[in-house]
Amino acid sequence: MAKSSSTKRALEPLKNSIASSLNVNLSDGPNLTTAQVGHVGGQMVKKMIDSYTGSSSTSFRG
Repeated sequence: MAKSSSTKRALEPLKNSIASSLNVNLSDGPNLTTAQVGHVGGQMVKKMIDSYTGSSSTSFRG
């Protein structure tokens, strides 16, 4: 979870963009499923890692 309000504000556009691309309506708030929230969060982490490493991973094959 983001620690500061400036970090939260910085991540908000990324969260909204990903939620929109996944057809998840964040304004549903408490009616969102754990799967929906997890999918948005997971995609946020993936994009941040891809941005940091300069790559575009498609999936993990363990």
